[in-house]
Amino acid sequence: MALIGLRGAGKTTLGQLLEQRQQLPFIRLVKKIELLAGMQVAEILSLSGQPGYRRLEARALSRTLAKHKACCIETGGSIVSEPKEFNQLLSSCLVIWVSASPQEHMSRVVAQGDKRPMADNRDAMTDLRQILKERTPYYQKAHAVLDTSGKSVEESYTDLVALISEHHRISTAEC
Repeated sequence: MALIGLRGAGKTTLGQLLEQRQQLPFIRLVKKIELLAGMQVAEILSLSGQPGYRRLEARALSRTLAKHKACCIETGGSIVSEPKEFNQLLSSCLVIWVSASPQEHMSRVVAQGDKRPMADNRDAMTDLRQILKERTPYYQKAHAVLDTSGKSVEESYTDLVALISEHHRISTAEC
């Protein structure tokens, strides 16, 4: 399965819970990219730009899918703008869009200590809304949507497990 969506939606928290409670390996694709490159994302982008990052992302995704028969992959929010990788996810995984309201995205990221969205950017919320607006048509191609707005972590986790179970039940019935 793959969790897609913007930062602050709850992908990492929910993926970690799946790993702890369901023993499903949780793969953070960005960590795989950094391992391949031998450097942090900021350095990759500085040295190779978006094209270099995208090449590494494609390689990390292919390797992850080849290595793991069952796992939960957390992708970067922009993977949906890469048709080849996004289609690979859609054809190989149960893809779940983890969404939240723009205000919750921002407040969660800031609460985690990440000041980047707000640092020297008075238009951060406007930018976030624009990114969400641009990506929503792609995110909507996911097999399921999990809206975490206004929900506790436990409520979101329960909803996620229900989505997975429902998809599994439907997939099994189709065979």
